[in-house]
Amino acid sequence: MARPGLLYVTMQPRPDLPAAQFHDWYNNEHGPLRLRLSYVTNGFRYRAIDLNGPKSTQGQDLPEWLALYDLTDIDQLTRDPAYLSMRTDEVKTQREKDTMAQITVDRGIYQLDNERRSDAFVPLEEQSDATSAGKVLVSISIRADQSRKTDLENWYEQEHAPLLSKVSGWHRTRLFSTVAMGSDAGPVVFLILHEFTAADGLNSAEYQNAMNISWSKRTTASSDIAKSHVHRTYEWYYTFGPAPRELASLTAPSGTTLKFWSSNDGLTKTSSHPTRPVIKSFVTTPDSVEIPYRLEGSGDPSAPLIVLSNCILVDWTIWDDFVDEFLSVNPNFRILRYLTRGRQRQCGNQPITIDLLASDIISLLDALRVPKTALLIGVSLGGVTVLNTSLLHPSRVSAFVACDTNSSAPESNRKAWNDRIALAEKERAVSATSEPIVGSQLAEVTTRRWLVPEHYTNNPTLATKIEKIVAANSLDGFRRGAQALCAYDVRERMASATVPGLFVVGANDGILPQTMKQMAADLAGGAQVKVIGDAGHLPMVEQPEAFTGVINEFVRGLGV
Repeated sequence: MARPGLLYVTMQPRPDLPAAQFHDWYNNEHGPLRLRLSYVTNGFRYRAIDLNGPKSTQGQDLPEWLALYDLTDIDQLTRDPAYLSMRTDEVKTQREKDTMAQITVDRGIYQLDNERRSDAFVPLEEQSDATSAGKVLVSISIRADQSRKTDLENWYEQEHAPLLSKVSGWHRTRLFSTVAMGSDAGPVVFLILHEFTAADGLNSAEYQNAMNISWSKRTTASSDIAKSHVHRTYEWYYTFGPAPRELASLTAPSGTTLKFWSSNDGLTKTSSHPTRPVIKSFVTTPDSVEIPYRLEGSGDPSAPLIVLSNCILVDWTIWDDFVDEFLSVNPNFRILRYLTRGRQRQCGNQPITIDLLASDIISLLDALRVPKTALLIGVSLGGVTVLNTSLLHPSRVSAFVACDTNSSAPESNRKAWNDRIALAEKERAVSATSEPIVGSQLAEVTTRRWLVPEHYTNNPTLATKIEKIVAANSLDGFRRGAQALCAYDVRERMASATVPGLFVVGANDGILPQTMKQMAADLAGGAQVKVIGDAGHLPMVEQPEAFTGVINEFVRGLGV
């Protein structure tokens, strides 16, 4: 039977450990790894508010930092190979070893014995960072003989928890204990955690009464029950997610954190920069598909976020010039790019549809703890994806920009896509690792269809870049991803849209300039259409300055 419980970790960094190194390691490497385990339901960092004096005088017995991880089964920590490997050189990076060598760590595992909640209780992991700010945790640790366990449980049930629940701002109280084996087992440690909305209630008469009546005094270190008693007060500092997102530490001065860092498997990387730090990692969707992403821009965790969604057959580098242009004049934004299902071979077992692709954006936002995006921008398949996301999940999207796309695709599209798949299959191209890829024949045909002809004569480097991106696409991924473009229709949903949008199209992208004018008319409330001159299917690639100008104007109009 599973035993719910808690991993409780206190930390005291050495005074000479740079804060940026400490936080970058913990927030972007150590914590997210644990949140990817199915039995770790959440993770939080707290900072002590009961310490006096400068940091250099704080002793190891009163550590400044606390981390909590709720577990559905504490026994997994001693038997799960995935968790055990995190404590070995297989997963531990040199950065982790070097950092932990400068930290005094105390780690405890406790089973959950009792829980009380207020009617207003909302789990902390379901609250935004803005809402979590100021939340207070009171931790009481009592060490006693096993023979006094019943006395302590009675005190908790009959006196302590009921009195604390009367304190203003009280949200939850939980009782944990270490696991004792047999009647002759040694001392048991009780851990009591009280959660409050703010520290104000700790100065109230109700709180002082709960801490000072006679039975409570019997649990102090000098009492006849407790062998030791530790009472600590902490304030919320950070909520972990299963994906690293903390850019602030990466903006620190040179030398306080690594300029470049990579996990041992190469799946997570960071690069520090004063104004444009970068995190590359992945999120895992509910159907177990890994979606790689790139997060960059402002180090402010509350900075507005723009999500960029790709067309089929490309990666996130198609947005490079736009991102450079945009962040150069809008450094207060964060930008999230990702690889759409179908870029890589791993696509999951579900049919790929525009609804599934919309859910992938939500999975990214959830893992990165973004309540609502400032803007979604997508092109072609990405264009209908961001449009559809705004229609299906309006509470998560402030606005969207759909580029060079359609609001519907007939079933007859399937033949055209099957012909393109057949062309790629006929070439039998493979990557350096022998994986079947799309290859150069379809890549050239596709790129010539996308770009205006002048780019092949005036800017051949650009055309070659796009061809290489297309050619490297997984063939298996292309087969699966193309199905999303074969039959869909969001026009009925558009008639009841509530999220404002903008439609952008290259002037030379076939009939799409006319088609997208109709899309703008079909969107409830109406929308503008912006036409980018001398551009085809990828205006952000062909005319990045003009495209960025359109986005800047739209963003200013939104007041972001």
